[in-house]
Amino acid sequence: MKWRDVGDLTCSVARTLSVIGDRWTLLVLRDAFLGARRFEHFRAVGLTRHRLADRLKRLVGAGVLERVPYQDRPPRFEYRLTDKGRDLYPVIVSLTRWGDRWMAGPDGPPVELVHRECGHTVMPELACPRCTRPVTARDMRVQAGPALRARGLSLGQPARPTATRTPTKTAKEDS
Repeated sequence: MKWRDVGDLTCSVARTLSVIGDRWTLLVLRDAFLGARRFEHFRAVGLTRHRLADRLKRLVGAGVLERVPYQDRPPRFEYRLTDKGRDLYPVIVSLTRWGDRWMAGPDGPPVELVHRECGHTVMPELACPRCTRPVTARDMRVQAGPALRARGLSLGQPARPTATRTPTKTAKEDS
């Protein structure tokens, strides 16, 4: 299987990776959550202008960001997270949490998350919405969902490509 076909799999992780699954895109999203909106602000990621423009265009095409004009002459646009984009916040927080635990330098984590409502520094946790207890991989089990059942598949079978195509990238664009 080629990387450009990963979005065709009957797998939510694979489909998500087809949109946000490269290091540069995740850094662009990180900066969007930190408040970057204009092209120049995203340049701090370290991407070339061409590659940054490509990543922003892909995120707009996938409905994660929207391009909104902020100046008429010359035309200038900013990039704002959509509802779909804001739904990626737990992904960024999970990566932050893992990085803070396993990759932080001797001075500790580079940023802290502060809950606006109560003012406390927090690191959000994954919790069961029913009982509100924190959950880990050992606390969960997986069962076939409607998409697998509709295709006559069960867990452990290869996730075959579906007829629906999602935005993907080529191996060349993955660098």
